Amino acid sequence: MADNALPPVMTAVTRQSGALRAARELAGQLRGQPLALVLFFCSAEYDLEVLSTGLQQEFGVVPVVGCTTAGEISTAGYERSSITALGFSSSHFTVASVLVDRMERFGLHDAQEVVEGLVRNCRNHALAPIKGHSFALTLLDGLSNREEVVLAALSAAMGGIPHFGGSAADDNHLSLTSVYYGGQFYSNAAVVVLFNTLLEFEVFTTHHLQPTADKLVVTRVDSSSRRVLELNAEPAAEAYARCVGRRPEELDLYSFASNPLAVRMGKHYYPRSIQQVNSDHSLTFYCAVENGIVLTAMRPGSLQDNLHQLFAGLHERLGDTLLTIGCDCFLRRLEAEGRGEQEQVAAILRQYGVTGFNTYGEQFNGMHINQTFTGVAIGQRTFSRT
Repeated sequence: MADNALPPVMTAVTRQSGALRAARELAGQLRGQPLALVLFFCSAEYDLEVLSTGLQQEFGVVPVVGCTTAGEISTAGYERSSITALGFSSSHFTVASVLVDRMERFGLHDAQEVVEGLVRNCRNHALAPIKGHSFALTLLDGLSNREEVVLAALSAAMGGIPHFGGSAADDNHLSLTSVYYGGQFYSNAAVVVLFNTLLEFEVFTTHHLQPTADKLVVTRVDSSSRRVLELNAEPAAEAYARCVGRRPEELDLYSFASNPLAVRMGKHYYPRSIQQVNSDHSLTFYCAVENGIVLTAMRPGSLQDNLHQLFAGLHERLGDTLLTIGCDCFLRRLEAEGRGEQEQVAAILRQYGVTGFNTYGEQFNGMHINQTFTGVAIGQRTFSRT
């Protein structure tokens, strides 16, 4: 039986540059009790084939899932060139996971089979009823251009199970993003994990962006590549640059982080971040865009106030938390660095025990969104068994 003094979720971080040494160090930090799952987030700088070998050697039969990142978050704050990890105690969590290895062919029937299988596997060893005591995590290839289709299908099949996640990244190289499952890294793939627990939790999303009066209408688009050719019937980069007070040749990642666009749905605004400017002055986005969509120019508020308000609300509802699994858009981190607030923001993440990664997109209850901080906070209290 596991030692009751050990935490329900163990955290680990390694800054070892060698993949085998890194895997060994992670395993050393996560030893001490039976684990239902190891979840990790790794820099794309690692030799992924060697890392796969190391993880298999060190963790054996323990299920391990993870993905590559655009930066890592450990209990020490922001990381680079590292691997952060979480080990979920089998005395507090029942976990089931599955690989979706062909995102381009994934539809509602596939999603129903995936969710039914996850629920069935969890129910066999459930610590609590599935309904009200379970949440799901999705890790998706961040360059697949299939996130919306996969998430819509999964959301329809999930029913009332809250779910969140992040899109795998590659340190802003935009060349190869990967998820890890069953001892191997995959591209054009997704991992879905279902957690069942008696511990209280809350799945959340937040952003610090405020709408302005400026609007840009998508008037010409290549939806398959998420490339907007025209905004307001003129070259997209020119219209966007004028809107944010810059010249097209001045646009860069920090411009996009500081001057985001968003789609309004009801009373809420959901960011749609720009990935890059192309040679024809079109703009490639991280999220799906369609003709006729009205994009609202947003202005950043305070990252620090946003996070403090989020965690104050979580504390009010959950009490003291064990930890937070955070999927934090890499553009938020870039903005913090550009403002000189990186250490202050990292201190807040450290204060509230966040472990996670910087993403190419976030997922929240079936939506693919950008420039948000999305995740799950896990409390120290347990639900009643009755």
